[in-house]
Amino acid sequence: MLRVLTLFTGLVLVSACQEPPAPQQKVIRPIAWMQVQAEEMQQMRRLSGILAPVETARLSFEVPGKIASVSATLGEKVSKGQELARLDQRTFHLSVQSAEGQLDKANAALVEARNTYQRYTELLASGGISQSGYDNARAAFESAQSASKVAQTQLDIARKNLQDSILSAPYDGVITQRLIEPSQQIAAGQPGFEIEGEDGLEVHVLVPENLIQLLRRDQALDVHFPVAPDMVLQGQITELGTRAQNANTFPVTVLLNDTHPNLRAGMTAEVDFLVDAVGRTGFSGPGIRIPVSAISPDMGQGAFVFVYDEASGTVRKRTVQTEAIFNNTVYLSSGLNNGEIIAVAGVAHMHDGQQVTLQDNMVQVFN
Repeated sequence: MLRVLTLFTGLVLVSACQEPPAPQQKVIRPIAWMQVQAEEMQQMRRLSGILAPVETARLSFEVPGKIASVSATLGEKVSKGQELARLDQRTFHLSVQSAEGQLDKANAALVEARNTYQRYTELLASGGISQSGYDNARAAFESAQSASKVAQTQLDIARKNLQDSILSAPYDGVITQRLIEPSQQIAAGQPGFEIEGEDGLEVHVLVPENLIQLLRRDQALDVHFPVAPDMVLQGQITELGTRAQNANTFPVTVLLNDTHPNLRAGMTAEVDFLVDAVGRTGFSGPGIRIPVSAISPDMGQGAFVFVYDEASGTVRKRTVQTEAIFNNTVYLSSGLNNGEIIAVAGVAHMHDGQQVTLQDNMVQVFN
């Protein structure tokens, strides 16, 4: 009996020496968050277009003839004034020589007619010739003047034709098409080359009728390229079409502010058109823009968000008025104020008055 009592006493003493269990600490959940701000309500429409050079032209000889040489090749970079091709020069040189001879002959006849006219003018004053003789001399002089002018014009035309028998680049650029070969007989105006200038690229895009009226000249836009998904270039509207084309679409030209060696005319480009939007209640003023993940549906009460209360360290449920959803972004017309902090993730597992902390290294303004 004494041994049992001793063992029981020892157990009581050991239990008395143990500390009581510590109270369980309350877990405070960190939340992903953002600080809201008011912005203009804008809708983004992405439309596909085609890249085109700012400068492009089809080059042709202004005179007919036989091609003597072609010095430019497909894809070659050329400079302004550089010779691209020339016609056989013999006929043009002969035309210049013939016109020069005709001008010399006409000028000689003009000198003789002028001298005769001056002499007859003096004789008429002294009564040495009749009026009809004087009139004939004056008519001959005027005719010689006209003949000289015609001969000079013919010479100018011959020289111009000689000059036009050489085809030159109108500006710095790249030859994108070569349509002629040596020894080929060519007509005036028949295309010989196509050239693209080096002044940059532009996008030709067709815009639907419900969007064209919302655009303005010089409006800044982002342009994307399927061949380079990570590339985004800035552009601006330079031309707005006023006549509808296929399917009631209007042509719009967007000039790229920069270019890239991998971009080529004829490639596909995608233009982001940002236009002012109107909400489902008719609201069109600045609204609060938040991600869709911050919104929770409220049965019978629309939608709500959780607003962080810095003083108490809790989130409060608040009803908001949604207006429009664009690309996972919601615009609100009421319910939030500039500068307030809201939860942007995991809101389905939150409740009103829940104590939380703000996660570190979070972007405070939603972009």
